[in-house]
Amino acid sequence: MSYLKLSALSLAMVAASSHGADIQFQNELASNGTLVLLQEQDQTLNTSVLSPQAQQQLQKALNTAQFNGEYNKHVQLLAPVDSNYERVVVVGLGAQDELDAARTAKLGGNVHGLLEGMKVTTANIDFATINGQLSNTELAAQFAHGVNLRDHSFDTYKQSDAAKTTLSYHFDVADQARAEQAYQALSHIEQGVFLARDLTSEVPSALTPVEFAQAAQQLRELGVKVEVLGPEQIKALGMGALEGVGRGSKDGARLVVAHYQGSDDAPIALVGKGITFDSGGYSIKTGASIARMKSDMAGAAAVLGTVKAMALSKADVNVVAVMGMAANMVSETAIAPGDILRTAEGLSVEVLNTDAEGRLVLSDAMWYARSQFKPQIMVDVATLTGSKVRAVGNRYSAIFSDDEQLVSELTAAGKAVNEQVWRLPLGYKDKLKSDIADIQNIGSGGPGATTAASFLQHFAGDTRWVHLDIAGNALASKADGEVNVGGTGYGVRLLSEWLLKTK
Repeated sequence: MSYLKLSALSLAMVAASSHGADIQFQNELASNGTLVLLQEQDQTLNTSVLSPQAQQQLQKALNTAQFNGEYNKHVQLLAPVDSNYERVVVVGLGAQDELDAARTAKLGGNVHGLLEGMKVTTANIDFATINGQLSNTELAAQFAHGVNLRDHSFDTYKQSDAAKTTLSYHFDVADQARAEQAYQALSHIEQGVFLARDLTSEVPSALTPVEFAQAAQQLRELGVKVEVLGPEQIKALGMGALEGVGRGSKDGARLVVAHYQGSDDAPIALVGKGITFDSGGYSIKTGASIARMKSDMAGAAAVLGTVKAMALSKADVNVVAVMGMAANMVSETAIAPGDILRTAEGLSVEVLNTDAEGRLVLSDAMWYARSQFKPQIMVDVATLTGSKVRAVGNRYSAIFSDDEQLVSELTAAGKAVNEQVWRLPLGYKDKLKSDIADIQNIGSGGPGATTAASFLQHFAGDTRWVHLDIAGNALASKADGEVNVGGTGYGVRLLSEWLLKTK
């Protein structure tokens, strides 16, 4: 990647995103374009905005479809009589007492996908009389949040599509100012998500540890302190595990630190795995999955995106992201199975499998976070194991911790933003014993996601610690809810919700 291309890319990633639908909140419904009516399950639909003839026409369509407002279901009426609307789309909200922020944002994403498929250009959505667990202004903001998240796409390498629909949304709400304020707060989170998505979606030859570090440095414009350690500095600090993984690529490893200090509290450290491409090293990957290994830096992207979200929000938190960055490649200088690496913690690690490299870079990044920042809490985020995917799939990430309070807080935060976590056990440290080193980097038996988490536990010290394994969550092959195809930015909304609501 050339410097000019990188500068444009990194600035686009860090500045306010150009992606997004046109969102407007107002106190009345426009009378043209597409009308979207929202119906609570088993409740009477408010159709007073339509003429009596159009109301009859719509009711007949609803009766024919046996529609009663079930969540995420819809009925479409084209060219309603005696009306300037091109169409009316009735969308089911489900039961009123179940209508929370998460379900509303997900519905917003799905409705955006639906309207895009219909080639709609203007959508007028009546939220003024809708209430659930939140007010209609807050629900409208969450719906708009889902719309904008779904609208984002990574299209750097596509020819421009002049036919792509640009959608304008006009939300009728009871309190325009409150809705705009609520959405503004959510839009800051969106910018962090978009940064994480774009970094994750970028191709590996265009996003090495060097380019990732340069993109992170753009956050300085937001008041974030950013430091980048190169291979010699990493080696001088004794971070032999991180240095060893990066040894196989021409640029070597980087340690990227992004610190947003919005309070004087002891910091919360977010540690991200940043393998910009994972060939598996000499334990080389086979099959089609290797083409997805550009996303093996999604943990680092998530924690960097979270710092951006906190900085834009001017949040009253002290959060530092520490990202261990490397490309796990095959070369004459790459580590080999059977090698021994010395971590900054002082523990020696027998490398039995070079494809278990993420835990190696995290071990030194966790040590750095603890030794340099003395955090009150440390959360590491990593696309770490295929075992996690086999255990809980890609609808949940896996959470590991002995800290019951942190597990409870992060589980609740994930549920609130549709980035759910499922707890898996720690243990099986005995499976990591080595005959010639302190520990080995893979377990000799035991569940793979747990032995990987137990490896990391060696480097948590006495700091309150959580490990999030997001393998399978980083890339989406099909659009659903707030997530479009490509990088998902998984973890940014979860961590932001936790930081803003709990810390």
